Amino acid sequence: MPMVFTAGQIAGILEGEVHGNPEIAVHKLAKIEEGEKGSLTFLANPKYTSHIYKTKASITIVNKDFIPDQDLQTTLIKVDDAYKSFSKLLEYYNQVKNNKIGIEEPVFKSETASFGNELYLGAFSYHGK
Repeated sequence: MPMVFTAGQIAGILEGEVHGNPEIAVHKLAKIEEGEKGSLTFLANPKYTSHIYKTKASITIVNKDFIPDQDLQTTLIKVDDAYKSFSKLLEYYNQVKNNKIGIEEPVFKSETASFGNELYLGAFSYHGK
């Protein structure tokens, strides 16, 4: 199951400001020119600015000084440095992803197997005593 983050949550992590819907959610990353509903992208290089007006990405991270001159279909998160913020978000995601707790389904385990607290078992894993 993919992790889902809202624009408001991402803005909180990045100390950014939401321009658009703070409740819109994303569950994957995309290049700005390949953005689609449910994806997060960023605009750091001015040569890609034209793509922001066509992207279908739900959320786009941009520099604070970005001022659109056309209508947008994407929610913006304005930050000091879009490239650094995107990198910071990737680091945060990897940290959260690697600190999972719980049991995904399906898991195949022996009736006699026992496990400690704060355990993570990935889907399709097999465990015996």
